[in-house]
Amino acid sequence: MDEKKSLEPASMYAIMAQLFAHVSKAVVDRFGEEGREAVKEGVRTFGEQRGRDIARRAALVDEPNGIENYLPNYDMGRSDLFEYETTMHPKEIEQTFTKCAFAEQWKKDGMEEYGIMYCEMIDPAIARGFNPNFEVIHDQYILKEGTCHFRFQMKDEKKEE
Repeated sequence: MDEKKSLEPASMYAIMAQLFAHVSKAVVDRFGEEGREAVKEGVRTFGEQRGRDIARRAALVDEPNGIENYLPNYDMGRSDLFEYETTMHPKEIEQTFTKCAFAEQWKKDGMEEYGIMYCEMIDPAIARGFNPNFEVIHDQYILKEGTCHFRFQMKDEKKEE
């Protein structure tokens, strides 16, 4: 049965996770801590660009970039390769992921060290790109604790004095 399963095409999530891990490993192997910081900075700028695009998608349907419009305009579809629960609170979205295609691939390949660089940076950066007052508390990771737990919070805009 496993042989037959190994003939199935890999998901795009798995392939992209492998690409990220191999590129990150090469950069870190060559440049050490400076390379690790460069990879994380690249994830940050990528995430912020994605967030700005999610805000653009919301604007195209006349929705502001508020918390209630983040998930409905999100840019990445979810398949059965992800399992999660979402709870909406006033000024907060809480999500718990118990299955993630990216994390599963990094674990399978023994590349957790490189995958976690992506996990630690991506969601806070996407949220910040979507709205500078949108923050993420990511206090558990599938790659560390076996579950990802997020709290997406919309902070009040600072009043100008």
